Amino acid sequence: MSDNSWKTAITDIGPGKIAVRGHDITEVMEKMSYAEAVYLILKGELPSKAEAELMNAILVSSIDHGASPPSVLAARTVMSGGNSLNAAMAGGVLVIGDTHGGAIENAARIMQEWAKKSGDATEIAAELVGWLKESKTRMPGFGHRLHKIDPRTAKLFEIADRNGYGGKHIKLCRAIERALEKILGKQLPINVDGAIAAVISDMGFDWRLGKGFFIISRTPGLLAHVYEEMTRERPMRKLGPPPYEYDGPT
Repeated sequence: MSDNSWKTAITDIGPGKIAVRGHDITEVMEKMSYAEAVYLILKGELPSKAEAELMNAILVSSIDHGASPPSVLAARTVMSGGNSLNAAMAGGVLVIGDTHGGAIENAARIMQEWAKKSGDATEIAAELVGWLKESKTRMPGFGHRLHKIDPRTAKLFEIADRNGYGGKHIKLCRAIERALEKILGKQLPINVDGAIAAVISDMGFDWRLGKGFFIISRTPGLLAHVYEEMTRERPMRKLGPPPYEYDGPT
């Protein structure tokens, strides 16, 4: 192999051979769950029992959240416009950004930065929330437009606790929730994005993978919505917000 060849440490292929991170794909097919295989290909190592359970919970937790999120409206709209299934799926994924699905990435970035500081979780959280208040910055991953208490957060942390899995990021995440209420006087419970951010940070994942976790989880839900739009609804139907009112120049 020449020195200018393209190198990858992810998958090695050859005639009759597919090895993902050094593991034969047929063994992966038989012995690993999908969640474990996702962990393997992203991290390059096998998950522990706790990490496998948590990864499965993460991928299931955000699989769908109804027909109202922007990614679902986009995917259904593209399909309603007479496009292919893959175009509709891509349209939904392209809508995932900082304000829809991006809280995992942004929360993980903040937690990973602040968890490096010395002191216990309560002290660090108080300093962080003080900085948020002074800079008028919102902490991503806390509060929800629909849920006062996000049931997915409670279940994810329950699985972590059951497995004795609770590193500095999960501790910091819980401390931030308490500090937000104490310092800002607001009840902003940890939502599923904040919980996922804490868990993947304790797993050692780079915060830049945050949106990727949401995309992997949400894609089956988008596929279900696109297929439903294709098979149940008429093309070019009315989707999205209610009728608009024009207020521009006459």
